[in-house]
Amino acid sequence: MKIEQIIRAIAGTFIVISVLLGYYVSEYWFLFTLFVGLNLFQSAFTKWCLMETILEKMGAQKNCPE
Repeated sequence: MKIEQIIRAIAGTFIVISVLLGYYVSEYWFLFTLFVGLNLFQSAFTKWCLMETILEKMGAQKNCPE
C-alpha cells in the first residue's frame, strides 16, 4: 500500500469514529473531526502532512511497489 492510501484510510477512519463518538458520547468529539478536516485542507496547499511524517518515522515507505 502506498503511504497516500494509508493516510486516506486513517483520515477516513478518524472522521467516522469521531462523528460516531460526537453523536453518541459528547459533541466535543466533533472538534476532532474539525481538526482532521483542517489538517487535510492545509496539506493540500502546503504539501506537508503530519501523519505522513509519523508514518515515515514508523517505517512506512513513500513509494512502495504495487
